[in-house]
Amino acid sequence: MSIVIEARNLVKTYANKNVVDGIDLVINEGECFGILGPNGAGKTSTMRMMYCSSPVTSGELFVLGLNVKTNSRNIKMKIGVVPQEDGLDPDFSVLDNLLVYARYHNIPIKRARTQARELLRFMHLEEYDGRQVDTLSGGMRRRLTIARALLNDPQILFLDEPTTGLDPQARFWIWEAMADLKRRGKSLVLTTHYMEEAERICDRIILIDKGKILCEGRPADLINEYIGDEVVEFRLKQDEVDYYVKRIKEKFQYQIMNNRVRIFVKTAQEGRHALEQIESDNILVRKASLDDVFLRLAGYELRP
Repeated sequence: MSIVIEARNLVKTYANKNVVDGIDLVINEGECFGILGPNGAGKTSTMRMMYCSSPVTSGELFVLGLNVKTNSRNIKMKIGVVPQEDGLDPDFSVLDNLLVYARYHNIPIKRARTQARELLRFMHLEEYDGRQVDTLSGGMRRRLTIARALLNDPQILFLDEPTTGLDPQARFWIWEAMADLKRRGKSLVLTTHYMEEAERICDRIILIDKGKILCEGRPADLINEYIGDEVVEFRLKQDEVDYYVKRIKEKFQYQIMNNRVRIFVKTAQEGRHALEQIESDNILVRKASLDDVFLRLAGYELRP
């Protein structure tokens, strides 16, 4: 399996602050790689350096074997980008948005028209080819943006929060499209706030905060390592915190968030033993998820 992206001690500095602070990572061909983290963690800054939209402050970054510092033009011809803002032209129809964009890649008009129509079919937009962009729903605009990014048949597709703000149906269609692209051998790199999304479609992820990597691996492995099989949640009163901490701290790993306790039940443990420690009318027992890993490692404080 070949490497498509490699970063070594990657740093990005804004206003004398390292928003990306010494990241090392390797992304392999044909995998879907997720970059996760709270607001301001450095996700988009990391990705923008990868697709040559923002210069590297220090460190090394190679995309498809090319150094981004000296080969940005060549790299851009081999990748596709779905940014947070669609950037579609409201003055053009759905089809014309693709045809105009094809000119940036010097795709002959006949081939561009054929590829554009194939991509509209792939993204379930073929019946809207003559519609103006501003008449499309948010989910349709997002699918059109993905189609645009695929016009040059990229080896790597970058997706920056591809489903933020979309309804569940629109998110489902985009998930299906990404899964299909992966089956076709495309390498995908995405940032997302949706842990369910990352858990469902990513082969591997990194969780970053304050520009540093907190953990890296397959979603299922990270859930098993940091959380376990189950989570037992219950609410308590503030004056009960010390009492319950004494009951569970020697037996289980846990996290306290305001007036809620989350007990992590590992594979070798049994959830009923956690329940035996609790006296509450408000208890929830559920399967562990990537959300739990995120909250445990990155914390639960609101970010601006």
